[in-house]
Amino acid sequence: MQYNRLGRSGLRVSELSYGSWVTFGKQLDVEGARACMRAARDAGVNFFDNAEAYADGVSEAIMGEVLREHRRSDLVVSTKLFWGGEGPNDKGLSWKHLLEGTWRSLKRMQLDYVDLLFCHRPDPETPIEETVRAMDVIVRQGLAFYWGTSEWSAEQIEEAYRLAGELGCVPPTMEQPEYNLFHRDRVEREYAPLYERHGLGTTTWSPLCSGVLTGKYNDGIPAGSRLDQVQWLQDSRTDERVAAVRRLGEVAGDLGCTTAQLAIAWCLVNPHVSTVITGASSVDQVRENLAAAEVTEQLDDSVLARIDEILAG
Repeated sequence: MQYNRLGRSGLRVSELSYGSWVTFGKQLDVEGARACMRAARDAGVNFFDNAEAYADGVSEAIMGEVLREHRRSDLVVSTKLFWGGEGPNDKGLSWKHLLEGTWRSLKRMQLDYVDLLFCHRPDPETPIEETVRAMDVIVRQGLAFYWGTSEWSAEQIEEAYRLAGELGCVPPTMEQPEYNLFHRDRVEREYAPLYERHGLGTTTWSPLCSGVLTGKYNDGIPAGSRLDQVQWLQDSRTDERVAAVRRLGEVAGDLGCTTAQLAIAWCLVNPHVSTVITGASSVDQVRENLAAAEVTEQLDDSVLARIDEILAG
């Protein structure tokens, strides 16, 4: 396992990480989560990702139970704030919700602090200045070590940096965008100026495009699968993508790996990706995903060109 700096910060995160979205509190209870997190730790993973919205906070509580077994200084733990509840001030990025949401998340996770705290989406109803000031307070109080954004536009992130500089506040360190073979533009083009100008780190999610890049949806959507459980994810599966996945499977076969491992390894070779967040509902899935790190050395220019040709149709 390699450990990358998170942008220009001094923090090092495992190149592959483990997130709890969809699985914790839905597919996995505490014991299931414990087994998966142990497998990830055994492989060298040090970064574990969560959010207040995952399973309505149950995901954080489950992860908190498992985290007690590990030395805190060995771990990088994150959570994300935006969708915290039904009350008028239980969502969004207002100062009130960011502070109260942080306190609630820490209580559920049984932690004194998280390493990374994300603004889970941009909030058009809250001035970015208010959000920057609130995140500055959270970091200075030691409730989080670094703060960042998730699925913000480059323009919004740039504004956050500008305001932080003008106000003397702690600036964002990282962004958590979707990134996979079918979803490339934001990470590769839109954010390109931010890497050089600000040293933006990225903790990318959905390397398998919600499972489409594993090939398991080539013949339809199996009952109980992620796309079956989460209706809005079904847009991830199209006839064009299924055709591409079939051809990518041929590339994977030539390399002696699975299509999923090929897709994850492809994300890893991007130098602007600090860590790739993987998800799994079983120990076997954890191990298969993490073995993708061994595939990266085979992704030379000819293989990458072959992949681009497939994606170009």
